[in-house]
Amino acid sequence: MTAPLHVVQYSGGIGSWAAAQRVAATHGTDNLVLLFADTLVEDDDLYRFLADSAAQLGIELVRVADGRDPFQVFTDQRFLGNSRLAPCTAHLKQIPCRRWLDEHADPAGAVLYVGIDWSEADRTPAIVKGWAPWRVEFPMCDPPHLTKAQMLDWARSLGLTPPRLYDLGFAHNNCGGACVRAGQRQWKHLLQVFPDRYAAAEHAEATIRTDLGDVAILRERRRGQSRPLTLAELRRRQTPPLFDLTPGNDTKDAA
Repeated sequence: MTAPLHVVQYSGGIGSWAAAQRVAATHGTDNLVLLFADTLVEDDDLYRFLADSAAQLGIELVRVADGRDPFQVFTDQRFLGNSRLAPCTAHLKQIPCRRWLDEHADPAGAVLYVGIDWSEADRTPAIVKGWAPWRVEFPMCDPPHLTKAQMLDWARSLGLTPPRLYDLGFAHNNCGGACVRAGQRQWKHLLQVFPDRYAAAEHAEATIRTDLGDVAILRERRRGQSRPLTLAELRRRQTPPLFDLTPGNDTKDAA
């Protein structure tokens, strides 16, 4: 009987890394696949961590990519991704991974692993349904239950340097910190830590708005009404005023 193929959805986040460690400890690495879907907007240090951690396990990383970045997907779909619905997930991650699975992993002889942990166990039924007919398991939902800090310490104990976004105060290591699913707090943090990335997202959002109208990545409630909150408006509200992030403009924003 052919040994099962063990495919870890390897995002570059510490949860998927820890899941891969548990799968390797249980099943070995001979039939282990680290499947990475590249959105093309990841932090440079994510790619470094992927290479280092794959080398630590002694296997090669498998990379798939749609070829577009999130804002190119939003433009093509004529829909600006937000915290409630983000078509980039399907087009840049799920579809490329499923295409690879269709070509290389018979559902009868493969198991798919996802790195969400016990604190998000309520998400597992939808994920299982979405990846059918492949069987899906969630190693980090099993005891012993680890916090994200414990996973990061685990990586350090093996001689790995965790992805820098965690040390820079980001909760997740994806999309270079500029994930459209994030809320106002993370976007404010991105503005402080990576103003160039904020500026690029602000410009891309403004470009899409010229075509689609009054849409925005973020929303806010005022007087009981929900309304779009643009990245440009969020930036202007910061106190004290920050630099104007309009491309080509390095003067103080006094708005």
